[in-house]
Amino acid sequence: MNFAKCKLKLYLAVTLVTLASLAIGCSSYRDFQYMTDELEIPTKVFKADYAQTWQAVLSVMKSYDLELQNQEAGIIKTRWVDNTLELNFADSFGSSDAVKSARFKVIVNVIKGFRGSREVTKVTVFKRQMVNHDFLTGWKVTPSDQILEETILYRIERTVMIDNKLKKIEENKSKEQEASF
Repeated sequence: MNFAKCKLKLYLAVTLVTLASLAIGCSSYRDFQYMTDELEIPTKVFKADYAQTWQAVLSVMKSYDLELQNQEAGIIKTRWVDNTLELNFADSFGSSDAVKSARFKVIVNVIKGFRGSREVTKVTVFKRQMVNHDFLTGWKVTPSDQILEETILYRIERTVMIDNKLKKIEENKSKEQEASF
């Protein structure tokens, strides 16, 4: 009888540990899934030198209040921007409740590289969105919809393309002037 009671207790303990590990495993997967979604940061590689790309990034980011701007490190960071009204307006047609306050910060990395013998520049834009639903829960990081990041990358791309076209026009004008002499 004593052996049967020990066997039953062991079976219950193993079952309890298995259920607990399954519960913990599912919650950690949700955290892992959020991390993998967050790691898909919008990035674009430009066929331009570092100085030209840096100037394009600065011209696009001039409308934001910049906290950090370091060309040697290749980083631009904005101050917190309040976007409570925009977030509440966008969610007004959805099922979620209105937020008490919301803010975001944009971080742009510019990295110099080479593709073959040609210099290229990689630009990464990361938006950190924080939402405060009520005073009890505090600030929570929410995943970005990546619209702002893609818009910034598009504007940088257009600025670099316009700069390249202007350079080509000036080169053609200088060649015409040399040929006319």
